[in-house]
Amino acid sequence: MAVTPRGTSPVPPDARPRLTVLSGPSGVGKSTVVAHMRKEHPEVWLSVSATTRKPRPGEQHGVHYFFVTDDEMDKLIANGELLEWAEFAGNRYGTPRAAVLDRLEAGEPVLLEIDLQGARQVRESMPEAQLVFLAPPSWEELVRRLTGRGTEPPEVIERRLRAAKVELAAEPEFDTTLVNTSVEDVARELLALMDVV
Repeated sequence: MAVTPRGTSPVPPDARPRLTVLSGPSGVGKSTVVAHMRKEHPEVWLSVSATTRKPRPGEQHGVHYFFVTDDEMDKLIANGELLEWAEFAGNRYGTPRAAVLDRLEAGEPVLLEIDLQGARQVRESMPEAQLVFLAPPSWEELVRRLTGRGTEPPEVIERRLRAAKVELAAEPEFDTTLVNTSVEDVARELLALMDVV
C-alpha cells in the first residue's frame, strides 16, 4: 500500500490538467500574451526552456531561459531529458521533461510556449496535450511586428519571415486557433481553454 505524506494527496489521473502548448509564428505575440496571462494568474506554470542562445539584455538564467553551452545541450538531448527541442535562427531550444511532468503530476496547469517543431514533437510524445495556435490578425501585421522590433539584423528578419510562412501553413495541425487581435482577449481565451478561472 502506498503511503501518502500527511497534508498531501495524490492527484487522480483523470483530474490532472492537460499540458497546453502555445505556438505560432515568430513575432505573433506569444510572449506578450503569456506574460499578461501570468500576471493575472501566476498559478499557471510556464516551462522555462533551455537554449544555446546568448542572453539578451535583461534576461536572467533560470527565469527567462536556462542558458546552456552546445555541449550541455548535446547531453540533454542524448539523455532524453528534453520533452522537445528545435533549432531556430542558429540556436537550439528545448523543454526540460522532468519539470513539466512533475508539475502535471502535482495538478498544476502547465503551459509551454514553443515553436512549431517543438509542438509537433510534444504531439508525438504526449498526444493528450492541447495544442493552441496563436495567429496574427494578418500577414501585414506580422511583418510589421517582426520588422519593428529593431533588435535583429535584416538577414535574421528575412529568415524569420520565411519561417513564419511555413509556420502559418501548419495551423490545421493544432486543436484550436486564437487570433491575436487583443492581448487581453487572447489571454482570457487561453485561460478558459486551460480551465483556469
